[in-house]
Amino acid sequence: MAATWTLEDDMSCPVCCDVFTDPVVLGCSHSFCRSCLDNYWNTQVIKKCPVCRLHSLTDAPPSNLALRNIVETFARERSHNTTKQEETRKGEKESQGRRESGGRSGLVRDGDERCSLHGKRLLLFCVEDQEALCAVCQTSRRHRSHQLCPVDEAAQELKEEVKASIIPLRRKLETFQKLKEDCMKTAEHIKSQVKQTERKIRDEFVELHHFLRLEEVVRLSALSEEVEMKTVIMTEKIEHLAKKMTSLTSNIREIEQNIEANDLQFLQAYKNNKARANCTLQDPEPVSGALIDVAQHLGNLRFKIWEKMQEKVQYTPVTLDPNTAAPWLSLSDDLTSVCVSGEKSHIPNNPERCDTCVCVLGADPFSSGSHCWEVEVAGKTRWDLGVLRESVRRKGVLSVNPVHGFWALSLRDGGQYSACTMPWTRLTLKRRPRRVRVCLDYDAGEVTFYDPTDMSLIYTFRDKFKEPLLPYLCPCVSDSGRNAEPLKICPAKVSLVHDVGDCHVLTLVRGHFL
Repeated sequence: MAATWTLEDDMSCPVCCDVFTDPVVLGCSHSFCRSCLDNYWNTQVIKKCPVCRLHSLTDAPPSNLALRNIVETFARERSHNTTKQEETRKGEKESQGRRESGGRSGLVRDGDERCSLHGKRLLLFCVEDQEALCAVCQTSRRHRSHQLCPVDEAAQELKEEVKASIIPLRRKLETFQKLKEDCMKTAEHIKSQVKQTERKIRDEFVELHHFLRLEEVVRLSALSEEVEMKTVIMTEKIEHLAKKMTSLTSNIREIEQNIEANDLQFLQAYKNNKARANCTLQDPEPVSGALIDVAQHLGNLRFKIWEKMQEKVQYTPVTLDPNTAAPWLSLSDDLTSVCVSGEKSHIPNNPERCDTCVCVLGADPFSSGSHCWEVEVAGKTRWDLGVLRESVRRKGVLSVNPVHGFWALSLRDGGQYSACTMPWTRLTLKRRPRRVRVCLDYDAGEVTFYDPTDMSLIYTFRDKFKEPLLPYLCPCVSDSGRNAEPLKICPAKVSLVHDVGDCHVLTLVRGHFL
């Protein structure tokens, strides 16, 4: 029994721990299954003996014929044990599959957790190579000087390490989740914006359509009145001509009858016929101005209506951008005034929006030329007005001064005016302006503030602008209702100028404020 066990052990491949299959022998005298050796070498850079680690002198080791004959003899002796043979073949296939999938780590991926090289249990972990080892691998030249520890300790330590590495991933997941929620809120806000904007557009066009319909009625009425007047004139003229024609026809008929009478009767009526024939009736004159004055009704019709529309249309040089307004602000439907609302609105915190500063920006940036607008500030105790760089930071606490991209005027505590320099400059005004005019000369690098009542200068900033600027309005907090009045962009008067010099020129002028 002992001899049989020793023989089977000697006929086992050191790699797969099963009976040799097509054994080959290396120069160091160690034998292996040909397939086991090929699979092992496929995972190595240098072809070495899996047991002693000596370099092989050949890539094609010869067959170990003596060992193969012994193995075949041993196999014939066990041929009666069919079940055992089937299990052995199954084990060979499983072992080969494990070797192909295990790679450099040498792990056998089954429930026994055994080393694919030595068939021993994997009890140790190599810290340097990050591999599980058996007791035989521990003594090999490759791992002899490496730091080793028990598998359970290594697993516990590395689990903690992996858990710690998950924390940044969870934070990133939270960031993605928050952004997704913000995007969903933005999508809902877009729907709300669409409904409100569509309603306002329809309201504007309803008013314009009403104006155009009234103009249509007025102009059709004027046409009808002219038609009626010209019709009366022509009717009276026709009736007058008809009467004259009747009289002439009667005279002609009587004269012709006398001509056909006998000579005595003709001569007796000669004087009367002669008098009738000598008609002193003047020739009728053609009716001038009888046609409809089409040119008056159709000439420059659209322009005349547009010109008249100025009475109903207001132009504001600055339009406020609701996408930049802080959540505590409320804008008018025409986007020309802003005030502090009673509560914070649930709107997206988009990158363009100011989240802590109670302000709103203009919609159109200025990057050249001169621009001017007036802001009504009457009834307010606090406000900021001016311009800022388009790229200025919109989030968090803002420092209002030129260093941080602001050129603004400020009112605090109902009467303390300051130019927002660095540091702020206190100003003394003759009176509290009801309006403030902001004038930007981009090319000259000047932002000037005036009291439009007498155009007295309040303050002038001088700088060199390198990027687009936006109007900046800050109504500030309500101050328990004392600062509840809105800041309002004043409309500018639009006028048309005709006949400049010898040329017929039409110019749109927006220089005066209402």
